[in-house]
Amino acid sequence: MKLKIPFFLFLGLSLTTYAQENLTYQKPSQSILELADYERAPSVSMDTKKEYMLLTYRNTYKSLDDLNQDELRLGGLRINPITNISSAVTYVNNLKLRKIKDKNEVQVAGLPTNPRISTIAWSPNDKKISFSHTTASGVELWVIDVTSAKATKLTEATVNANIGSPFSWMNDNETILVKMLPKNRAALLDAKKDLPTGPIISNADGVKSQNRTYPDMLKNKNDEINFENIMTSELYKVNLNGTATLFKKADMYAGESFSPDGNYLMLTTIQKPFSYIVPLSRFPSKSVVYDKAGNEVKVVNEVPLTEIIPKGFMAVRKGKRNMSWRADKPATLAYAEALDGGDPANKVEFRDEVFLWNAPFNGAATSLVKTPQRYDRMIWGNDNVAIISDEWYDTRNTKTYIINPSNPSQAPKVIFDRNSQDVYSDPGNFETRKNEYNRYVLAIENDNAYLLGDGFTKNGQFPFISEFNLKTAQAKRLYTSAYTDKKEDILEIEDFKKGTVLVQIQSKNEYPNYYLRNIKRKNKLTPITAFKNPFESIKNVSKEVIKYKRKDGVELSGTLYLPVGYDKVKKEKMPLLIWAYPAEYKDKNSAGQSTQNPNEFTFPSYGSFVYWVTKGYLVLDDAAFPIIGEGTTEPNDNFITQLVDNAEAAINAVDALGYINRKKVAVGGHSYGAFMTANLLTHSNLFACGIARSGAYNRTLTPFGFQSEQRNYWETPEVYNTMSPFMNADKMKTPMLLVHGEADNNPGTFTLQTERYFQALKGLGAPARMVILPKEAHGYVTKENILHLLWEQDQFLEKYLKN
Repeated sequence: MKLKIPFFLFLGLSLTTYAQENLTYQKPSQSILELADYERAPSVSMDTKKEYMLLTYRNTYKSLDDLNQDELRLGGLRINPITNISSAVTYVNNLKLRKIKDKNEVQVAGLPTNPRISTIAWSPNDKKISFSHTTASGVELWVIDVTSAKATKLTEATVNANIGSPFSWMNDNETILVKMLPKNRAALLDAKKDLPTGPIISNADGVKSQNRTYPDMLKNKNDEINFENIMTSELYKVNLNGTATLFKKADMYAGESFSPDGNYLMLTTIQKPFSYIVPLSRFPSKSVVYDKAGNEVKVVNEVPLTEIIPKGFMAVRKGKRNMSWRADKPATLAYAEALDGGDPANKVEFRDEVFLWNAPFNGAATSLVKTPQRYDRMIWGNDNVAIISDEWYDTRNTKTYIINPSNPSQAPKVIFDRNSQDVYSDPGNFETRKNEYNRYVLAIENDNAYLLGDGFTKNGQFPFISEFNLKTAQAKRLYTSAYTDKKEDILEIEDFKKGTVLVQIQSKNEYPNYYLRNIKRKNKLTPITAFKNPFESIKNVSKEVIKYKRKDGVELSGTLYLPVGYDKVKKEKMPLLIWAYPAEYKDKNSAGQSTQNPNEFTFPSYGSFVYWVTKGYLVLDDAAFPIIGEGTTEPNDNFITQLVDNAEAAINAVDALGYINRKKVAVGGHSYGAFMTANLLTHSNLFACGIARSGAYNRTLTPFGFQSEQRNYWETPEVYNTMSPFMNADKMKTPMLLVHGEADNNPGTFTLQTERYFQALKGLGAPARMVILPKEAHGYVTKENILHLLWEQDQFLEKYLKN
């Protein structure tokens, strides 16, 4: 039964009396409301040949009723047990098609009434588009004929969309493999009605198991039964005429992958025993390859329960991992295995080995390459060329190699060896295109591959296309965006011979739109879309990226917005709002690089303070807050000092421009940014107030690492204690607004973190206000809650900063 909860009761701490407050939902002032309550432009999906584009429309926000549905939280999943789809899914409510060369959009006919659409996928030949529609009782499979723009229902509301994509196109373009609810499915157990048959018991056998604080874990036998229930599906082949044929009997299917030639299917199923301390991604699993008739060919992988993994971000489990089909061959599996036991602490010459295994898997797998660092990814090309990369977090190093898949004895050739955080040296990403198997492989023309780069430099952002010779390993620049008043993103090369490229162009007051650029014809631009700016009231707001230095010489930057109508000549001293999020680095050079572009479209959202340029505030958005630990020093060893130095440098920089009253500066952040905010208010006198949203304030509650900290609490208790605002709550005297979603699903940032921190602040007499947003997870999505959040922030800033 659906539980109806009234939402008129809103608990908070009064700004003046510290009493509970009964509030209905509020809306922010008109200037903010006009920006927040806007109509979202459609998203765009194009077919491979760039003949058609699909426009998908959705509401700007969800409603409280969207979140007030039945929900099961099991194994790291949050699903609706009535409809059998993720409770967090964001639905599309309309679809339109358009020929890219035409201007007219065609409404897709035959859509369900009040559509709730998700899981949209083009068929291999781009002539059909599948999608799911969620009804009140379940999920249906629908398909669109692109030419006629007509939608047709293929199944009843019996699709199981509880994990991953519920369906996959087969190579024939006429059949879809669909996960369906078993016809004899048992009813879910009700924890309140079904009495337990015994206590809950877990054992520690003396082996170290350092796991993060995962949310939504299984807790008891009833949860195990319900988890198996929601995960179990039957696999059907559904033809475009609606005919459904049982392909595989019921099992806990977690992954389905066809070989490139379509003759084999690898199915991965979840096995028992389940775990109460790790999510389903670390439950036991078995991968079996079948032929297209459904006959078993080979069990290709069996993974045990993985509750125990060595410490460190580069730690991995033992055994085969990253198993997938080689994209340029008919039916060859590729996978990696750790040569260091998965333990970064072990000293070895090679960390990983990559293997190839040809169907029907009668022989043994053959070694392809060994990597000195942890295997990252592979881009398949052809018989003689593939691109492989490895990485190592502790040094932030990443290497990219060319290998010859047909000759494993030929040593890999290093083509890039760089700091992964050094964005100025980023050579770009290799362009791919679909091959005869409809798989993306390395785009090769006359021994040349192509790199698409973001183009960040010390002088600004200038995206580029480079031609990379695979024999000489030398790159030649083919195109560099020359805009200084706009931002261009290079998305895809459409025609290598003609020089046609798909790009997206925007400016601070021009909404991002798609274009076809011809780099061989004087960079001719052909517009594809013409979406309008929905934020007219701030289209002319002054916006620039300012650069400044921290006291130790580290280069910093931030995007500075001046209030609407601000007079730069008079330079009235206005209050300043700083929004930031700390980032860890291993060297000062990378930490000082900027990825901000002043020509990026000004898109106000609840994730920043930009709204407040309409209320007479300056906003320094995305202010750089690097935390650096060079050599053997870890970034967090000097976290507080660097945090304060970053803040002081930002305030000094804006103050030097003559725009602000230094006594009227506020800071805010979300998640780790909230953690930052609480620490800044605790350990400095730089701010008049702060806003901290969905943070974690007691690091002893995340004892086996947090954010980029790999050491556990017992190794460095001084780091955990010093960095925890909760441990230093007696020092906090600055007004702070604490906000948290009632149903936070992020590891470590449980709602309890804010509740307990607020209780400490209240008990110690600190000026604080706590707002718990009903039903919200780590990111906020409902219109009611977001508008009320903006009202809370507005009221708080007016009281403690502006006045």
